Amino acid sequence: MNQKIAIVTGGAGFLGSHLCDKFIKENCKVICIDNLITGNPNNIAHLFGNPNFEFIKHDITNYIFVPGQVDYILHFASPASPIDYLKLPIQTLKVGSLGTHKVLGLAKEKKARILLASTSEVYGDPNIHPQKEDYWGNVNPVGPRGVYDEAKRFAEAITMAYNRYHGVDTRIVRIFNTYGPRMRLNDGRALPAFVDQALKNEDITVFGDGTQTRSFCYVDDLVDGIYKLLMSDEIYPVNIGNPDEITIKQFAEEVIRITGTKSKIVYKELPEDDPKVRQPDISKAKSLLNWFPKIGREEGLKRTIDYFLEQRKIS
Repeated sequence: MNQKIAIVTGGAGFLGSHLCDKFIKENCKVICIDNLITGNPNNIAHLFGNPNFEFIKHDITNYIFVPGQVDYILHFASPASPIDYLKLPIQTLKVGSLGTHKVLGLAKEKKARILLASTSEVYGDPNIHPQKEDYWGNVNPVGPRGVYDEAKRFAEAITMAYNRYHGVDTRIVRIFNTYGPRMRLNDGRALPAFVDQALKNEDITVFGDGTQTRSFCYVDDLVDGIYKLLMSDEIYPVNIGNPDEITIKQFAEEVIRITGTKSKIVYKELPEDDPKVRQPDISKAKSLLNWFPKIGREEGLKRTIDYFLEQRKIS
């Protein structure tokens, strides 16, 4: 049986690097493509020298050339945290539009199955709770977050167009808040920000009054769900995330308790268009993929904090 070949765009990022690990474990050859604008070579350093791993530094908004066979493409290239896409608005829009166009063209040429990493942000600041895949969203296209939200909404639309018009074998995953090792401490999202402040014994900054909610999924669970979706026959979007909802204030208190810090919570103004609620309805993933998250937040948080402590020693 021929060895399968998987391309992971954004493969040096937080999620992309874990996907590189997963596909190598599944005995695939992995081609990681990343321009390192937000990715980190340290995330894939352990794979250098592995005969089943190849790294190509490339901006996928330009033409992509990969010789030979390709079986799977996992399109994860994009700034994904608010601090990144607010700093890189044009690049975020370009990778969601031009970049997605280029990888779909590659999938068409190679007759490869492609999975698009979409996001819960396509739901915007939702009026429906929890969010199901048939909800069309409440997005401000001209607000600061629109550069990410609309890039992903366009990416979904062009992915479905390539499926319908060109017969490309496509999958779409809508990813909810995910955490775990290889997150950047300074990426601006709640979990690394809280942990970073707690480990420094600084006050923990909560935006708004802390009543807004999030649902955090450990990265191993997410990767398992993505793999199952890729191997399924479902072409329409599927939510993958952990429905265990918690307020941001409660989450900050959890981080304080687990780290044993003396940090206190301080409150700042809520950013524009910041979602008030975020919780996936995963009934589709359960029924279609037999997938559900298995790692509880306490265990996942401890693993993530251990990783951050280890990184502080190295640096």
